[in-house]
Order: sequence, then C-alpha cells, then structure tokens
Amino acid sequence: MTSAIYADRSASISELKKNPTATVKSGDGRPVAIMNHSKPAFYCVPASLYEKMLEIIEDRQLARVVRSRLDEEDIEVSWEDL
Repeated sequence: MTSAIYADRSASISELKKNPTATVKSGDGRPVAIMNHSKPAFYCVPASLYEKMLEIIEDRQLARVVRSRLDEEDIEVSWEDL
C-alpha cells in the first residue's frame, strides 16, 4: 500500500538523528516528511511554520463561533451599562 507524502522533501529517521537541524533546514521553511521503512512516520515542521499553522487553526475556530452566533438576537446595551 502506498502512502501520500505531504512534503516536497523527505528524510530518513537516521538522517534526522544524525543532524536534526540540517534536516529541518533542508525543507527551506516547509515540512520535511520523516520516513520509516519507506512510509511517512511524521512531519518535521519548523517552529515558524508551526506557529502559523496554530494561528490559522485558532482563526478558523473563532470564525466557526462567529458564524454560529450570527443568528442570535441583538441585545440593546447602553454605555452606562458597560
């Protein structure tokens, strides 16, 4: 059975163990598929990309909350109540 690889660059676990920093840098800021027995075991993602991914996930979760509240009834509030 073949597995899809969602990265332009791949490396073996042995390569990762020998030089983790070089393995991450070889992806030029993009994920590196870490292979085990010719199948992707996991993806090595640079910290800056991981941070961006978390921001996108958080934004999507917030957008879902906003969409779920669009049909809620408006509540009148005066400045004094704030």
